[in-house]
Amino acid sequence: METNKTTKATTLVEKSDVLIAIGAATAANCIPCFEHLYEKAVTFGIQANEIKKAAQIAGLVKNGAHTAISSSIDELLGSQKTGESVCCETASESCGC
Repeated sequence: METNKTTKATTLVEKSDVLIAIGAATAANCIPCFEHLYEKAVTFGIQANEIKKAAQIAGLVKNGAHTAISSSIDELLGSQKTGESVCCETASESCGC
C-alpha cells in the first residue's frame, strides 16, 4: 500500500514529466503534442501559469539556439567578425535560457 508521502512524490514526478514534455512540444512546434499534454496537465492539476512558464522557458531555449546557429552561419559566410560572442558560448553570457 502506498503512503501519502509516496503518492505525493509520484504525483510531483508525473507533473514534472508533463511540464518537461510540454517544453519539448513547444520547442518542437508540435501543436498536437502540446494539446495532448495540455489535457494531461489539467488531469494532474497543473495550473495554467505553470504550463505557460514551461512553454516560455522552451521558447527562450529555442530562440537561443536560433541565435547561435544564425551567428555560426554568418561567421561561415564571412559576414560576422571572428571572435564575436555566440549565444551560450561562454559561461558569462547567456541566450536567456
